[in-house]
Amino acid sequence: MIKNKEKNKSKTNSSVERKFYGKVAIYVTFLAVFTSLLHIWMNSMSLMIAIKRNAIHLGFMLSLTFLMYPASKKSPKDKPSVFDWILSIAGLSVGLYIFLTYDNLVERSLIPNRLDYIFAVLAIILILEAARRAVGIILPILSICFIIYAKFGYLFPGMFAHRGFSWARILTRMYLTDEGIFGVTLMVSASYVFMFILFGSFLNKSGTAKFFNDFALALAGRLRGGPAQVAVMASGLMGTISGSAQANVATTGSFTIPLMKEVGYEPKFAGAVEAAASTGGILMPPIMGAASFMMASFLGIPYIKVMYAGIIPALFYYFAIFIMVDFEAKKIGLRGMKADELPNLKSVLKKEGHLVIPIIVILILLIKGLTPLFAAFFGLIAVILTSSLRKSTRMNLKKFIEALEEGAKTAVSVAIACAVVGFIVGVVAMTGLGQVVALNIIKLSLGKLWLALLLVMIASIFLGMGLPATACYIITASIAAPALIRMGVKPLAAHFFAFYYGTLSAVVPPVALTSYTAAGIAGAKPIEVAVTGFKLAFAGIIIPFMFVYSPMLLMIDISLGKLILAIITGILGIICLGSAAENYFILKLNILERVFAFSAAILLVKPGSVTDGIGLLLMIIFILCNVIRNKKYNKIAEGSN
Repeated sequence: MIKNKEKNKSKTNSSVERKFYGKVAIYVTFLAVFTSLLHIWMNSMSLMIAIKRNAIHLGFMLSLTFLMYPASKKSPKDKPSVFDWILSIAGLSVGLYIFLTYDNLVERSLIPNRLDYIFAVLAIILILEAARRAVGIILPILSICFIIYAKFGYLFPGMFAHRGFSWARILTRMYLTDEGIFGVTLMVSASYVFMFILFGSFLNKSGTAKFFNDFALALAGRLRGGPAQVAVMASGLMGTISGSAQANVATTGSFTIPLMKEVGYEPKFAGAVEAAASTGGILMPPIMGAASFMMASFLGIPYIKVMYAGIIPALFYYFAIFIMVDFEAKKIGLRGMKADELPNLKSVLKKEGHLVIPIIVILILLIKGLTPLFAAFFGLIAVILTSSLRKSTRMNLKKFIEALEEGAKTAVSVAIACAVVGFIVGVVAMTGLGQVVALNIIKLSLGKLWLALLLVMIASIFLGMGLPATACYIITASIAAPALIRMGVKPLAAHFFAFYYGTLSAVVPPVALTSYTAAGIAGAKPIEVAVTGFKLAFAGIIIPFMFVYSPMLLMIDISLGKLILAIITGILGIICLGSAAENYFILKLNILERVFAFSAAILLVKPGSVTDGIGLLLMIIFILCNVIRNKKYNKIAEGSN
């Protein structure tokens, strides 16, 4: 199983993460633990300016990257090469250089000297190589294309042409200011994202993931398809604290996937259920994916507003997965698990229920208006204190060190993605590319909002085929979201639209990182799990259109009556789309029923008495047709008996 997992992961990155032994393992552990402690100090006790904090963050993340990720599949998997050690030291140096010299640079009125340019070139090369290793080849290539565009803009046709910038201007912007590498994307990674990843690591080491699994099993184990519904519920619960699809798969999938296979699900479907459900962890408040913190920074709003906005879409997403799984369970005739196979709910709550306290602490602090940084810091303290209430969950020194180490290592891929995306964001701001693309989207859509939404959705999904969720959101939000805002979409809805489809990149083939991770656990072919996982998440594709047309679903301009109606029609639309995608209701749909179900789903998205009325009518027709056909088959079956 481990071999499969490594093989699958290598398809997305240049190579798998190393496993260390001996003195090298001690050094890497020390570096990771020190990195976590340093970030706790920077984010909770220090008054350091943002660009210096970002520089330290980048330096340590680069240093860890070159030690953790080999250069190629042929590189040693148990120890770094001499070249890796050199790159690790160089990576640390490009961060420390800005930290140590920035005050002098300000005194020089940001006029660079030769040494500044040398470190700028070195930083760009190191970030691109680190991204190739930790994230994959596509994002570095995309960043290089944007840098070339910044330099040679005069060679591009029509509206995309610009006068071009000198290499000196590009290097200065990218490395010596907070509008490139050290911009908002890395700032969010160095602060909110790192602290919440660390919080999730501590919760994981305290046994919270096990509690979520046991709790979900006690609640949903008896339902049709038992373990599959448990996977959906457990992943949803885990999503409240992880904000990472891959972490979600690794923690809940190791338990739910074998259970699903035991009751009769095919390995590819078991892996796909976990992949699709775990992807929703990025959407689930209170701790959503890294992109949600980016969104708050881009829009200049408190994170609590983003968190509130995410509640209904996340519940819709999990409901969509739940419906798809239920239809599949019906189709293949699965039943729930027996009572004696399930944990007792009261016993689970009694033994492990106290582990929810840190999540409640985070929620209360955010609701009271504290910053996410303070909420995460006090959340960490709450984990340590509450886990000590029972011997079975108490964190000893070993677990404490493991949590610090795991937090830093988990943050690496996110940090490197945020750093390399800084090139793209910087070039977009320098050249005005975002406005150009926005105008073209409006032009291509002929001023029709539904067509503009469709274009942005397609662009986001295509970007998602090669980029992680955070990078996909940042690019889409920088380039496409302005077009939607110009067409009258609320800014939060426009950014959430980009965020949502960026999130789906975790299950969109060929990258589909969650699917590859789940495939390793399930012992299935990665591409089969990826395709099936995307199919399961397909019902969720309709959700962003719902909150664009009904912003109340994002807690914007709420009218209680209209909100309730929007939720009801949204649920019905998800059921219709799930039935059409799974090609099943009470029995397999015929072509006409499937067309009616899909049409009903589309019509129920857009609010309005006419569209809702026609959508409901089509839904009733397809359900009645399916019920009547089922009764006929039952009578024929009874007659033959």
